[in-house]
Amino acid sequence: MSDPGVTALVEHLFRRQAGRIVAALARRLGPASLDVAEDVVQDALVQALRTWPFRGVPDDPAAWLFRVARNRALDLVRRDAALRHRRADVEAWAQEGAAAAQRGPPARGADDAGDDELALLYACCHPAVPREAGVALALKTVGGLGVGEIARAFLAEEATVAQRLVRAKRRLREAGVAIPATAAELAGRTPAVLETLYLLFNEGYSASGGDALVRRELCAEAVRLARLVAGHAATGTPAAHALAALMLFHAARLHERTDDVGDPVLLDAQDRARWDAGLTSLAFRHLERAAAGSELTRYHLEAEIASHHALAPSVERTDWRAVLAAYDALRRLAPSPVIEVHRAVAVGMVVGPEAALAALAAVAAAGGGAARLARYPWFYATRAHWLARAGRGAEAAADYRRACDLAPSGPVRRFLAARLRALISAAAPG
Repeated sequence: MSDPGVTALVEHLFRRQAGRIVAALARRLGPASLDVAEDVVQDALVQALRTWPFRGVPDDPAAWLFRVARNRALDLVRRDAALRHRRADVEAWAQEGAAAAQRGPPARGADDAGDDELALLYACCHPAVPREAGVALALKTVGGLGVGEIARAFLAEEATVAQRLVRAKRRLREAGVAIPATAAELAGRTPAVLETLYLLFNEGYSASGGDALVRRELCAEAVRLARLVAGHAATGTPAAHALAALMLFHAARLHERTDDVGDPVLLDAQDRARWDAGLTSLAFRHLERAAAGSELTRYHLEAEIASHHALAPSVERTDWRAVLAAYDALRRLAPSPVIEVHRAVAVGMVVGPEAALAALAAVAAAGGGAARLARYPWFYATRAHWLARAGRGAEAAADYRRACDLAPSGPVRRFLAARLRALISAAAPG
């Protein structure tokens, strides 16, 4: 017997809690046992689906899942010879007390010393694991992202990502990686950790699939972990502060990111008075600390771009020349077709529609750019916008249709379809 309400709740808890539980298990079982940790969490979720429809949903479902997973892990280390060397760690963890078990996962505080997710992030980003594979594994285990979501983050094929995950787990086993990393090991792994958090926040800010454009829990978790990294003596580099600033600038706009039905609201239609002034102020504090030293990263430049939007009273009064200059620096530092698409918007705002279209044509013609952009709906949506501004309505409509076909989620598809209808309506004879 299945209960749609219970199924929806378990799916929700999987997205919000699975990464935390896997990270806690991996810290006790070791990163070589990531598959075991993931299986234990799956078992707990299946048990919830089987028992909650009959016994009722517990008062604290997340704590229930955590407790069941912990007990299952304890059974495994007592019976499985390959895990027996972890028995003392798991038993000590299980004996933290009935009160702690009732509360579920430990409370999150400012100190990262006991933060399981952060510890697992640094384990996944061990130098024995190729960087893209380590980042993919961290997104899966800590962020709870699926293979398809990770593939879209990298603009890669799902089969490629699946192979990377298998290789990453094998490398962790072979290298005998420990959790947590020592202070001396943290600095070298931090760039890959920052990349992981950047991609995790992006998935939360603009979900690559499903019925919700924004996944606030992913944004909140990415911000939390980024601020922990930025606040640590061994990892608080200018790049870490720049990434924290970038995330906070965007997080400040989350409430205006969607309308009442969850569809996208573009920057020019957002009520800037409703942006979170506290988060914006915090972002500027991190941005100030990011200016220390001579290091310049993509996070610095993207945070600078976000800061111009935060300071501007409207889209029209934004310092678009400064934004374009930052994009010009960004394209040299971290070239990417996606960056070129965003830069084209700034080109259009500074020079005009034809210049924006020329910039988009150049990136589409560049080596490797066309293949990646063929799967990127916002390339076609951006080009459609500037085609319409240039008075080329038929071409714009064709691009909006192509963008709709590629739309990764229901909200994006509805938004693009609405733009297409508005374009057609405006072109219809009065």
